[in-house]
Amino acid sequence: MGSVRVNWQLKAILPVGLVLLAGLLLFILATVSLRDPERHAVLIVAGAGAVAICAVLIIVLAYLIQRPMVELQEKMAQVSEGNLNVEVSFSQRNDEIGDLGRNFNHMMQQLRDSRREIERLHRTQMSRAEHLATLGELAAGLAHEIRNPLAGIAGVIEIIGRDLPETSPARAVVKDVRLEIGRISRTLTDLLETARPRRPQVRRSNLNTTVEHAVMLARQQVLSRPIKIELEKSPDLPEVDHDSDQVHQVLLNLLLNAVQAMEGPGIVRVEIGSRDNFASVAVSDTGRGISAQNLPNIFRPFYTTKGDGTGLGLSLAHRIVEDHHGRVEVSSVVGKGSTFTVLLPFHVPTAEVAAS
Repeated sequence: MGSVRVNWQLKAILPVGLVLLAGLLLFILATVSLRDPERHAVLIVAGAGAVAICAVLIIVLAYLIQRPMVELQEKMAQVSEGNLNVEVSFSQRNDEIGDLGRNFNHMMQQLRDSRREIERLHRTQMSRAEHLATLGELAAGLAHEIRNPLAGIAGVIEIIGRDLPETSPARAVVKDVRLEIGRISRTLTDLLETARPRRPQVRRSNLNTTVEHAVMLARQQVLSRPIKIELEKSPDLPEVDHDSDQVHQVLLNLLLNAVQAMEGPGIVRVEIGSRDNFASVAVSDTGRGISAQNLPNIFRPFYTTKGDGTGLGLSLAHRIVEDHHGRVEVSSVVGKGSTFTVLLPFHVPTAEVAAS
């Protein structure tokens, strides 16, 4: 089709060019032998003819080129206002202007199809969000109802443990029960915080101090294991807008996950610094790593690869960091370890920061 159109255009242009050239030669020959008055008359007629030809050409160009361009501008203005149900009328032409029209109409059809797909996905996501919100409220209410009697059970077990004789074999059972109650209580707390998140109480304070407290608690958890937790602080780091309790919770969760990822001796390294106008805290371990197929799902609620995990820790940590307008980056190599990097902006844009 393209070669046919080019040949047609050449066939249309060549005769016009030959006629104009022949006319110019005839005009030169005719005026050479004429006297001055006759030559002036011929020049006037030729000038009038040239003006007429130019006028005809302008009209033809306006009809063939300007009108489609004006129509295209009007349609694009409608599209910019949100109307996608537009088409141009010159798409049937068998030239470059027609190609432009067909491409424009095809693009508008694709935009209409994309908008319909987006609207369908939006309805699906809204329905799913409402369903999850209902389940969240149900889970939060259930967790609240369980946690109250659980506190009473823990108190009773504590009393029973004190009253048992020192030589009683039941003391070991009571200790295990207390540990299990503590684990259930922590799970319920994570569930409540996930279902009913608390907005961060942002203050401008020293991030080194927050990280150091989390490292200190994590070190207490590995006293009986051949695991070393190293901390590299950044003394020159400016103060960072953050909720120290929530960020402490995030880092402690990452540290305990790193510890659990190592079955034998290992090293957990915590490094504080800055990158791209963000304060950064990198937690690296020498554990088993995370497979590529599991990596995209680690921040999903209730997703876990650990037999005794709830799958809420990383999800809660991710939400807390996002509430601080930051992000969590992950890199991992199976068999060599993982690195979680928490990036926090130095200044939270919409928060009312109280001086520390």
